[in-house]
Amino acid sequence: MNDAAMIDRAREVVRLNVSALQALEASVGEAVARAVEVVLSRPGYLIVTGMGKSGHIGGKIAATLASTGTASFFVHPAEMSHGDLGMLRDDVTLLALSNSGESRELRDPLIFCRRKGIPVIGMTQRPDSFLGRNSTVCLTLPQVAEACPNGLAPTTSTLMSLALGDALAMVLMDRRGFTAQDFGLHHPGGKLGMSLQSVRDWMGDRPPLPATVELSASFVEVISAITEGRKGAVAVLNADGTLGGIVTDGDVRRAFSRDGDVKTLTAADLMSPHPKTVHPDARMSDALDLMTQNRIATLLVVEDARPVAIMHVAELMQAGYVS
Repeated sequence: MNDAAMIDRAREVVRLNVSALQALEASVGEAVARAVEVVLSRPGYLIVTGMGKSGHIGGKIAATLASTGTASFFVHPAEMSHGDLGMLRDDVTLLALSNSGESRELRDPLIFCRRKGIPVIGMTQRPDSFLGRNSTVCLTLPQVAEACPNGLAPTTSTLMSLALGDALAMVLMDRRGFTAQDFGLHHPGGKLGMSLQSVRDWMGDRPPLPATVELSASFVEVISAITEGRKGAVAVLNADGTLGGIVTDGDVRRAFSRDGDVKTLTAADLMSPHPKTVHPDARMSDALDLMTQNRIATLLVVEDARPVAIMHVAELMQAGYVS
């Protein structure tokens, strides 16, 4: 095959996959809604199983379900026959994937579920198969050709299974009212998870007290507080301890362009009286957006009108919140 022929073949495979997904979309019906109701009616886990390539897809589906509000995990069907059937408690639901519906390894868990009255959601191209006949709800995949020229390697069938699993997970997510904050709790790692954390999560259980001065603090006292705080800023407090303003490194530099002796200036003279602030319960992504949109390097965290922390872009970069 020359380069042109290989490119044409690759595009053909993509077209076949696109056609398979279009056929799947047209075939989706009330069985999905019934499957969702079965899962929601059960207090236990949604256990996913499948053999071979279906098992790999099942593992991904279980991970998606678990991260979007449906407690789920994958169990290998062959391991179930060697003791792991004990994981199928009376309150669980089984989601079983098999394109043919006749995988030998699925027989034991399916028979076990039938005996125990555990509902099974099957995903197969053959509703008349052993899996289809033993399913409480059968999610039937449309009959489409595999992209494999021999019709053997799972290609379009696994893609449809993956897409239908995602559809099931997203409908369940919608029904549960699962929010971005909920997702952040399940996904604290990585760039995405860090952005979904709250500012309070970033602060930790013992956040260092922010550098503060009173309105009447002298120029020297302000400089000293900024230096000791190591955040490039100091919060200025009213007499009752509430936030009066902020003095940043930039405010100090600008003070030198004024007429007169800077040493006579107080914190009240130097401060910005209406600084940008964020609440501890705000998402980190919102705090970062606020800093970016206003082109500021320092952001005050304020609760009950009192400063509780100071965020600085340098430490956020060091911690991985900003790239």
